[in-house]
Order: sequence, then structure tokens, then C-alpha cells
Amino acid sequence: MNLPFFISKRYLFSKKSTNVINFISGVSIISVAFGAMALFVILSVFNGFDSLIRTQLNSFDSDLKITLRKGKTFPADSIVFNNVKELSEIEYFVEVIEENVLLEYEKKQYIAIMKGVAPDYKYMNKIDSMIINGEYILQKDNVNYAVIGYGVSYYLSIGLNFISPINIWGPKRTEQVSFDATKAFNKQMIYPSGIFSIQQEFDNKYIIVPINFARKLLEYKTEVTAIEIKLNEDTNKKRAEKKIQKLLGPGFEVKNRFEQQELLYKIMKSEKLAIFIILTFILIIASFNVIGSLTMLIIEKKKDIVILQNLGANKKLIRNIFLLEGWLISVLGAIMGLSLGAIICFLQEKFGLLHFPGTGTFIISAYPVEMRLLDFSLVLLTVLIIGFFAAWYPVRYITKKYLKQ
Repeated sequence: MNLPFFISKRYLFSKKSTNVINFISGVSIISVAFGAMALFVILSVFNGFDSLIRTQLNSFDSDLKITLRKGKTFPADSIVFNNVKELSEIEYFVEVIEENVLLEYEKKQYIAIMKGVAPDYKYMNKIDSMIINGEYILQKDNVNYAVIGYGVSYYLSIGLNFISPINIWGPKRTEQVSFDATKAFNKQMIYPSGIFSIQQEFDNKYIIVPINFARKLLEYKTEVTAIEIKLNEDTNKKRAEKKIQKLLGPGFEVKNRFEQQELLYKIMKSEKLAIFIILTFILIIASFNVIGSLTMLIIEKKKDIVILQNLGANKKLIRNIFLLEGWLISVLGAIMGLSLGAIICFLQEKFGLLHFPGTGTFIISAYPVEMRLLDFSLVLLTVLIIGFFAAWYPVRYITKKYLKQ
């Protein structure tokens, strides 16, 4: 057996002449354990929220979205787009029109984004699974219907049991600017069929209508503002994105799911990094217990240091004994903390022990958690690095005094 490890293990678990050293060693292990547990649990909760938000966004965003780099509308029936539509990687090719409109419902008004979509849009994502009231129906028996966000329905006090239609005002393309709204805007009415709830940013903005309805309101013929694409499941998405971009040329921009919500994903990563740094500082503070424990142990074992020197032990061996002692405290604390954190996360995931305050206001009732091997390794590595420096300081400076004697 490795001699420094054997001696350091005996020092850690054996009873000291002064009980306070045993107490401080125990406190050191518990402090590191609780720090590691808190870091792992918080990271797992962030992972849960991250997966939840990604699932919600995937219910609205498509695999790829094509827009103009400059300008707003473009014809979707050109030869280039016909070639894109014929690519084997593409499962669904959906024309989209988005425009700011004024909604009017029983004397209440609200500005929203009207999204006109083709019939295949429901196959692009899982928006039909996000309907909280009514059904996802855009057209039935040649009658147009609208699916609206929960926030829009809240501001306009729209209920599906009401028989009043929604009046939608859209800007005319052929008229000059006028202060008379009846001349500057077209007006169409449509009945709501369902209310969706995905994420606040979408719920407060969007009303989804058939693309023919949107074209009639906005006086478009074949123009669109975007093309949304769903790729086949076995398709390499990055390769398909580059292939489509090459076909379209520099005038168009092809965005994947991450690029469509780039700011939101960056904010989530920044928040996770910030909380990791904060909890790492807490771990560093907890490691001061390790410094105190090692300092007192070295002072108590000064006679042992002399004996080891007389037996032929060099400075490196003696320092390694106490360095391993500090590391053992960190390793034990890390293992205990990660084990306890994994148990807490498992119980939360299985039984939902910790719930959100209030009822009926969230998509989920309990805090989501998702344990990842990467976070487990990251927490363990962080604790070991902090533990190394916490042990190195007293070993390097305090043993110097006794090694000279």
C-alpha cells in the first residue's frame, strides 16, 4: 500500500488527542458535502428547466426557418424554392406570413403578430399538444378559424364559449398613408377555435390563422415572409442547413432552432454559469474548514513528523501525507454530497416533492430536475481542485516550520 495514503487515512479516522480536531474534521467533510450537494442539485434543476423550455420552443419553432437578409417578403414559387422543396432531407415545407395586426374583440383592442400558415404547419412541431382550451383547427368546412396565445386571449378576454368573432385589422399595401383607419387598413373577422400556451413570449404575441386568410387581409398573392422546414428524423441537420443555404445563396438566411431563439439560449447558459460560479465560491468558503483541520492536525503531529524524519522520510513524503489527508476530506465530502444530491433529485423527479407556489398557473406543478453525467463529473472535479489548494496551503507553509527542526 502507498505509505503516504496509509498514514493519512489513519490520521483521518483515528481518534486525536484533542477532540476538537475530530470535530473540525467532521465539520469539514459535512461542509464540503453540503456544498457539493447544493451545486449538483441546482445544476440539475437548471437542466430540468432547460429541457422544459427547449421542449416548449420546439412546439413552436421549426427545424429550419428561411428568411430574407434584407427586405420582408419574397415569392415562394420560384425555381430555387422548388429545388429546395424537392430535397430528400425535407419532410415538410411550409409557407408562412407574419405581420403585426390590430385585434378587436368586443370593444377591446390588442396588437399582436398574425402568423398565417399552410395546412401542414401542424406537422412541423407539437403545437397541437400545447392547446389548453379548444382544438387546433384552422379550417373546417371552408370556414377559417384562429388559434390564439393564452396571453392574447387574456388581454382580450376571449373565451371559446363566446360566439363573437375576432376582428383583425391589417395594413393595406395599395393605399397611401391616411388618418382614416377604414381607408388605411383591411378588416377581416375570424372565430377562435383554440388557445395555446407555450412560453410567455409566444403566448402574448401570436395569433395563428390560415395562410389564405392572411394573404387576403394583407393583399398578398404568392409572397411569404418566411419558409419553415421540418427535416427527416435521420437527416444530419447541420449538413442539410448548409446544403439549403448554398442553394438559396447569400440573399437568404437559414436559421436552425438555436439561431431562431439565440438570445434566450444564451441567457439560459449565462444564468447556469453564474449560479455555478456563485456556488463554487460557497464551496471555497467551506474549504476553509479543511485548512483549519489540517493546520491543527499538523501542529498535533509535530512529534510524528520528527519521528518520520529520523526514520528517513524526506520532505516530499511528509508533505504528501498531509496533502492526501486534505484530499481525503474533499473526496469523502464530494462522494457524500453527490450521493445525497442524486437521491434528492431522484425523489424530486419521481414524486415531485417540491412544488411551485400556487396552483394552476404553471405548465408543470413541481420543479423539474434532470441529472447529467457531465454535471456529476464537473462538481467532482471542482471539489477536488478546491480541496487540493485548500490542503496545499497549510501543508506548504506550516510544515515548513517543523521540517526545519
